[in-house]
Amino acid sequence: MTHSLHPQTRRGRGPARRIGRSLALVLPVVLVLSGTLAVAGVNWSGTPASPVLPVADTAAASGASSRADARAPQDVLRDKLLIELQEKDPGAALTQLQQAVDDRPSLAEHCASIARSLGRAAVRVYGPTKAQSYARPVCDTAFATGVVKATR
Repeated sequence: MTHSLHPQTRRGRGPARRIGRSLALVLPVVLVLSGTLAVAGVNWSGTPASPVLPVADTAAASGASSRADARAPQDVLRDKLLIELQEKDPGAALTQLQQAVDDRPSLAEHCASIARSLGRAAVRVYGPTKAQSYARPVCDTAFATGVVKATR
């Protein structure tokens, strides 16, 4: 009589073993993906996540129509920065633009057009020479491009 060290089940390997192997292959992938998504959703900057312009500061607070409430964030930001440019200087507006893009990366695709608008407005308010003195590398050279195009 010989005794096997590895006794065989009646039908070979059962369904529990197949399910176990499938889980052993799939479960690590699911865990890695869910962990990656969880880490990507965390605000790592340390500052509380808030929109560039709080709703209380926009047209809704002044009682404007619902059409004005539906304005795109980049348009609201552009208007705010143009007012900042007139009240203070282009440097302050460019600093706020950079902060807004850093806080809300979805505005990055509109950064150059906003900076060009600021450059054109700076020429109207300060003249080409003074406006050019405020140029800085926010959104590449879009502000300087706006200044140059406004002087032509």
